[in-house]
Amino acid sequence: MRVMIELKDFRVFKDLKPEELQKLEGLVRKIDYGEEELIFMEGAPAFGFYLVFKGAVKLVKRSAKGKSQILKIVGPGGLLGETTLFDKGLHNAYAKTIVPSTVGFIERGDFFFFLEHHPKVIFRFFEYLSLELKAFQNKLAERSYASSKERLARLILALDRLGLELSRAELAEMAGVSSKTAIRTLSELESRGIISVDNRRINVLKEDYLRRLSEPFSLEVDKAIII
Repeated sequence: MRVMIELKDFRVFKDLKPEELQKLEGLVRKIDYGEEELIFMEGAPAFGFYLVFKGAVKLVKRSAKGKSQILKIVGPGGLLGETTLFDKGLHNAYAKTIVPSTVGFIERGDFFFFLEHHPKVIFRFFEYLSLELKAFQNKLAERSYASSKERLARLILALDRLGLELSRAELAEMAGVSSKTAIRTLSELESRGIISVDNRRINVLKEDYLRRLSEPFSLEVDKAIII
């Protein structure tokens, strides 16, 4: 998560030529954030979208009663605020860094002007949004059909892939289970030698077992994103 990627590494820009990427680079304003820093607030006007170049950011929805739900975690190569890019609406969740991160911002008007001259990016954008929509649909199905152990298994594998650590409360939020259930399930998996737990760090010892447990729900949009 400490590696800084480039624009060419983003899925939505992979068809652009070097000179086109250079033009796009001129539209990106990069900002370095510390750990647990707010990038944008829920309900704030959306003036563009964000690209994660380094680190990891969580997108969180808060209920009227103050309960939180992590919608997704975005690592290098992922996007934030892309769902409001075309409807000019408000951010429906807030974004906060998990670790120190470098995030780029592209203003909506500048990006639309770029799209007029590089329409092939639009297809990649819609592909990205389509994959994300399917992943969220699968997550809804997972909540109905998968056990808490199966949901946590998928999440543990995804966090291991990105080298991320979450608190037990955050882990429970993402899996849609109670903190007690998350702690009990982790203890069971550890006692069986499937994982080892060192504070917040979860080490995968038997990946094949977790993969069998987490099937058949595929929630992968991009290797940079956990939903």
